[in-house]
Amino acid sequence: MKKFASIFKNKEIVGRIFFTIMILFVIRIGAAITVPGVKTTSSFTDAMNSGNAIAMMNLLGGGALSNFSVFALGVSPYITSQIIVQLLSKDVLPALTELSKQGQYGRKKIEMATRYLTLLLGAVQAYGIIMMMQNSSYISLTLSTSGGGAFWTYLYIITVLLAGAMLTMWLGDQITEKGLGNGISIIIFAGCVRSLPIQISTAWEKWVAANLRIADSTAIIRGSFQFALYIVALLAIVTGVVFFEISRRKIPVQHAGKSGQSASMARASFLPIKVNSAGVIPVIFASSILMAPTVIASFISADAAQAPWLKIFSYSEMFTMPWFNGGTWKMPWGLLIYLTLIIVFTFFYSEMQIDPESLADNFQKNGSYIPGIRPGKATERYVRRVLNRVTCIGAIALAAISALPVALTLSGVFGGDSSLALGGTGMIIIVGVAIELNSQIDGLLAGKSFDEVRGGMA
Repeated sequence: MKKFASIFKNKEIVGRIFFTIMILFVIRIGAAITVPGVKTTSSFTDAMNSGNAIAMMNLLGGGALSNFSVFALGVSPYITSQIIVQLLSKDVLPALTELSKQGQYGRKKIEMATRYLTLLLGAVQAYGIIMMMQNSSYISLTLSTSGGGAFWTYLYIITVLLAGAMLTMWLGDQITEKGLGNGISIIIFAGCVRSLPIQISTAWEKWVAANLRIADSTAIIRGSFQFALYIVALLAIVTGVVFFEISRRKIPVQHAGKSGQSASMARASFLPIKVNSAGVIPVIFASSILMAPTVIASFISADAAQAPWLKIFSYSEMFTMPWFNGGTWKMPWGLLIYLTLIIVFTFFYSEMQIDPESLADNFQKNGSYIPGIRPGKATERYVRRVLNRVTCIGAIALAAISALPVALTLSGVFGGDSSLALGGTGMIIIVGVAIELNSQIDGLLAGKSFDEVRGGMA
C-alpha cells in the first residue's frame, strides 16, 4: 500500500500512467473499426478461438485482428523487421554491422532502415492475410473484385492496413518516450490482458452459471469445484511463469582496481544470465514459419490453401496418416514442429543477446575477469558453456508454457473449447511486461527519493 501511495504522490508517474492509458484507449477504438469493404464470417470467429497461427497474429496485434480492424496488422511487421535487421547486423551485412558500432548515430540509421523494412513487410503481410482469409472463407469483400476493380480494391485495403500498422508503431513510440514501459510490448500486453476477464467469465458461465440455471445441486457443487480448480491452476501457472521470468544464473565478475589500488580494493559484481534470455521472440519466429506455407499457398489459389497436407503445419490439429490394412493414426506433427522450432530459436537468439565472444573481449579491455577463469578464449568458452546450460532449461520451459494451451485443447480437457486453455505465449508476455513495468516504476520512485534527499542536504 505504501508503494501505491508513493506512486500516486509522484506527478511524473501519474502523468505517464494517464498518457499510456489514453494511447491504449485510442488503439482500442481503432481495433473496433473494421476495414471498410471487408465483412468477417462466423468461421473467422471460430478461427480466433482455435489457438492456431491466426490466433497468434491476433495476439501480436493486440486483439485487433479479431474484427479485421484498421489496426489488424498491429506491431507484427515492426517486430519482424526488428528481428531481421538485428540478425543482419550480426556480421551478415557489413554496412549494418558498422552502423551498429557507431553509437547514437548508428542506432538512428538502423532504426530508419527498420521502419522502411516495416513498410515493405507490412504491405506483403497485408496482401498475404487478405488472400489467406479470403481463400479460407474467413472474410468476404463487399467492394468490387471483378475486372480492373480487383486491383484497386486490394490496393485500398492494403493501404488502410499499412496505415494502421504505421500508426500503431508511432503510438508505441509515444508510449516508450512519454508513457510507461516499452510501447510495443505494452500494446501486446494490453491485448493479452483484455482476454483474461473473458476467459474467466467463460469458465464461470460453463461450470457455475449454466448449472445454477438448471438448479441441479450435484451439478452446482461439481461445477463450483471445477471452477475453483481452474482458478487455482491459473494462479499456479502465473506463479511458475513469474519464477521462470525472474530466474537468473549469476556469474561472479571481478573488476581490477585502478593503478595504485590493492587487489583487495577490486570491485566485485555479477554477470546475470536470464533463464529466458530470448523472451517470446522464439515463439514469434516459430509461429511465423509455421504460417508461411499456408500464406504462400494462398497466393497460388483457393484450392492450394485448402490442401490437406497443410494441416501438418497447424499446431492446433492432429494430422491423420494412413496405417496398415486401411487404418489410420493421428500425430500432432504441427505441435512437434512448433516445439522444435521454439527450442532451436531459443538457443539461437540467446546466443545473439549474450555474445560470449564480444563479452570476453569487453572483459579483457575493461580489466574485468571471472575468478578462476583465464581472460580471452577461456572466458568465452566458460560463458558459452554456462549460457548453453541455462538456455537448455529456458528453452524447455518456454516450449512447455507455449505448448500448454495447445496440448490441453488437443487432449479434450475443456471439451474442445480452446478459449479456456491455460498458459501460452500471452501469459509469458503479461508476466514479462508486468515485471518490466514494476522495475521502471521502482526506478522512477528511487530517482525521486534521491532528489528529495539531495535537496534536503542542500
